[in-house]
Amino acid sequence: MTKKYSLNTATAVVIANMIGTGVFGSLGFQLLGIHDFSAIIILWAVGGVIALCGAFAYSELGAALPRSGGEYNFLTEIFHPSIGFLSGWVSAIIGFSAPIAMAAFLLGTYFANVIPGYDARIIGAAVIIFITIVQSIDYRIGGGFQSAATGLKIVLILLFVTCGLVLVHPQPVSFVPTQATAVSVLSGAFASALVFVNFAYSGWNASSYIAGEIKQPTRNIPLSIISGTAIVTLLYVLLNFVFLYVAPAKEMTGVPDVAFIPAKYIFGENGGRVISLIISMLLISTISSMIIAGPRVLQRMGEDFSVFQIISHRNKNGIPVTAIWFQSAVALIILYTSSFETILGYTTFVLTLFATLTVLGVLVLRFTQPKLERPYKTFGYPLTPLFFIAANLWFMYFWMTSHLMPSLIGIGVVAVGLVVYFVANHFSVPLVKEHVKHAKVEEVKHSHTHKHKK
Repeated sequence: MTKKYSLNTATAVVIANMIGTGVFGSLGFQLLGIHDFSAIIILWAVGGVIALCGAFAYSELGAALPRSGGEYNFLTEIFHPSIGFLSGWVSAIIGFSAPIAMAAFLLGTYFANVIPGYDARIIGAAVIIFITIVQSIDYRIGGGFQSAATGLKIVLILLFVTCGLVLVHPQPVSFVPTQATAVSVLSGAFASALVFVNFAYSGWNASSYIAGEIKQPTRNIPLSIISGTAIVTLLYVLLNFVFLYVAPAKEMTGVPDVAFIPAKYIFGENGGRVISLIISMLLISTISSMIIAGPRVLQRMGEDFSVFQIISHRNKNGIPVTAIWFQSAVALIILYTSSFETILGYTTFVLTLFATLTVLGVLVLRFTQPKLERPYKTFGYPLTPLFFIAANLWFMYFWMTSHLMPSLIGIGVVAVGLVVYFVANHFSVPLVKEHVKHAKVEEVKHSHTHKHKK
């Protein structure tokens, strides 16, 4: 199959997957427990460092195993098809569908700030359906839409930051670290907030889900993951700095659509409503990127297990339309049946679990397949993957102890997936190895062609 997504589109998918509900909806909750502004900036910087450590590891795996599917592909190859299947199952049921639902609901909430009276869920559902149609047509149309929407998102965020720094008299606050900063950083509130920041940074691995459909994947997967993560880290730190710089913390505390408040201080009441509308539009690229990435997991599962073959169906342009519409249908169900907090609760633990297993896979693969060709090797190995693993084990422990029931629901979803795997494995033959072999052969051919052109 011809690889049709460019480096720009792959990077746009990473950036758009990351910038969404987390950064536009979590500062208000962080301020409930953290009152030192330096600690909040450190919080977002630390989250970026952790994400970058994960990005380095995924880049090595994406370049060495350039097949679509993300964790499903990596864990199947490194550990066992059952582990890969479970990660794919989680991605199919909640991994992408739940964040799509959250982004759609937040989009509707921001939109309602401008035109009151509209139901946020109806607006969100309409956006999900529209983007699903766009991404079901053609690579060129879908990729162009994604690149344009993400480029606009970056420009508008930078414009927001610039106006905040130039046009507004700042709040009487200090960002210089003090002894109080150290106390805040070591507090339970900081630990809790870091879990939410970790969620805000999720999506840095997005291009690995479409690895088999990216041009020159051994080169472009690492570039898209690392550059996308670095860009988002910078934007997150700048954006939260401006939020705190221009608006009173007491007005933002506990507010879900927190960006609306600093927007009012920068552009006035009416201007704030316009910015609120713009932010709702920015979330369109977030939803679009997840509608691109997520269905590739379902598509690969359908190719590997004959009982799921119907879900791997592609249209004449090679788009996995059945998987796309299935994922969007699940997102619509979640949108109308769950709250923001509930969705976040049962997705956080299991998504962190599979990301941790995947980064651990870098260490395992170095040991089990030392001669495997690695076009990119993890920066700072083995310290960076070990730091990522340690941070995520701490996340999971903290989240499990403070959110036991939501974590158990997430684990329950995994347990159901294990039953489905054994049933699927009994009634169909998993063809994972053949597909991986085919992907590698295609990559070798593409690499030789590229070298010859040079």
